[in-house]
Amino acid sequence: MFPPAQQLDIDARAISGITGSISIACWIVVFSPQIIANFRRGSAEGLSLAFLVVWLVGDVFNVLGAVLQGVLPTMVMLALYYTLADIVLLFQCLYYNRVNSRNATPETESLLPISSGSATVVDGSHLSPATPLLDPAKEPIQPEQQGVMRSIFFNAFSILMVCLAGVLGWWASNRYSDSDPPAEGDHNDLSFSVLGQTFGYFCAVLYLASRVPQILLNYRRQSCEGISLLFFLFACLGNMTYVASILAYVPHGGDGMGQEYRRYIAVNASWLLGSIGTLFLDLIIFAQFFWYRSTEEEYESSSEDGS
Repeated sequence: MFPPAQQLDIDARAISGITGSISIACWIVVFSPQIIANFRRGSAEGLSLAFLVVWLVGDVFNVLGAVLQGVLPTMVMLALYYTLADIVLLFQCLYYNRVNSRNATPETESLLPISSGSATVVDGSHLSPATPLLDPAKEPIQPEQQGVMRSIFFNAFSILMVCLAGVLGWWASNRYSDSDPPAEGDHNDLSFSVLGQTFGYFCAVLYLASRVPQILLNYRRQSCEGISLLFFLFACLGNMTYVASILAYVPHGGDGMGQEYRRYIAVNASWLLGSIGTLFLDLIIFAQFFWYRSTEEEYESSSEDGS
């Protein structure tokens, strides 16, 4: 009636490997949507600088804690990658903020429309106030709903492709791996590193604190413009699969929920805390995305009705 215990152990390791591979795929591409969005807009005003700085410091502690604690090599490599990607995104934001502050000079005021009598002067051209800038009959029709559906389809397709890449990566690593499974007892040295655990919890606290400036900035601006939704989608999916990969893993020589497994969870508790905590805070940012978008749409519709 029931499969043998060994088969259950293999299934648990497969789930851990698949979710871990998907998490790696998500974290590899997580920064790309935001970097591309900043490049296309030529601005990074939507991102909180404090959010990036605190996140970078958290990643530095993540690297130190992962190395000292002796966690899985993939966790160490990912921590190093996060740090490098944070530096790229931080320098991009500093660059665009400096360039845009230089361009925001009083000379740009001369380019603004100047109202004079019955005509409006724009770049030396005089337009009658009664003459509309666009002919309503010739104005292209671009429904907002179509743009929303296109965005949903693109985000869903991107997430699906990343998940497939993670599954294929796990399959390839198992299919072409020549290494034998570790013998029983090889992973029983789950010893605590005091310094590694300290850095791990510092990392978790900084990850949680990094979201607060971004949430406050969105609240003050009453907008999430300039932030890539796909950036936070990948972050959420990466955290969820990362937590699943840790919880599903059964150490060699462990007995499911026995003492060895509880010790394994305790060793990784700081990384679990950081991922679960930031996941809940990212849900707040998601709520801001949809709340401020609906508020802006209501404002635009009310303005059109009033005109």
